[in-house]
Amino acid sequence: MNRLKIKELPISERPYEKLEAIGSEHLSNAELLAVIIKTGTKSFTAVELAQLVIKLSHDGRLSTLNNLSIEQLKKIKGIGKVKAIQIKAVLELSKRIATSDGIVHHVIKSAKDVNTLLMEEMRYLKKEIFKALLLDTKNQVIKITDVSIGSLNSSIVHPREVFCEAIKCGCNSIIFVHNHPSGDPTPSAEDIKTTQRLDESGNILGIRVLDHIIIGDGIYVSFKDKGII
Repeated sequence: MNRLKIKELPISERPYEKLEAIGSEHLSNAELLAVIIKTGTKSFTAVELAQLVIKLSHDGRLSTLNNLSIEQLKKIKGIGKVKAIQIKAVLELSKRIATSDGIVHHVIKSAKDVNTLLMEEMRYLKKEIFKALLLDTKNQVIKITDVSIGSLNSSIVHPREVFCEAIKCGCNSIIFVHNHPSGDPTPSAEDIKTTQRLDESGNILGIRVLDHIIIGDGIYVSFKDKGII
């Protein structure tokens, strides 16, 4: 049986035309991605290629697509270098929009709030990423900034770099977050040592360190809850 190409489908079923006619909110995830992919192959339509990309996500979670590398995307027959780069660019842009200064403004009342905000973004990362949540006097997020990439130690996470952005933003307090790619959020001795050093630096600068949260695979550890800081 011959397969229909997208251009042979009814106009109401073509992603481009469908988006223009009824709005992007009515398209499926695969259809939206197909608009970016643009063209299919002899074997797959653009929508079917998009479905194959989505299948690479962990448990179907779109948030984990951002962790896919260009090489992983290129393993799908029909996704070449250009398409893979386009997909990565769109995923990164969507992440930045979701955490932009004008949108975040979450109020952090507990470690659970931080977990809700960052767990899905960080639980599947292959490298350790150290982030700082900069808060105002109402514990509202001003900005989320990446401080370092790599194993956490005092030589990589230096107070100068950590608090430079905090001072620029005029933040009142700060929460540190990093992930353990192993999935086990148990703090290491270096985690504790570095955090205590940052806490001392914060006291000197008048910027309170409210917590340090380590994210694992679906679980987290709060230094505040554990009485470490």
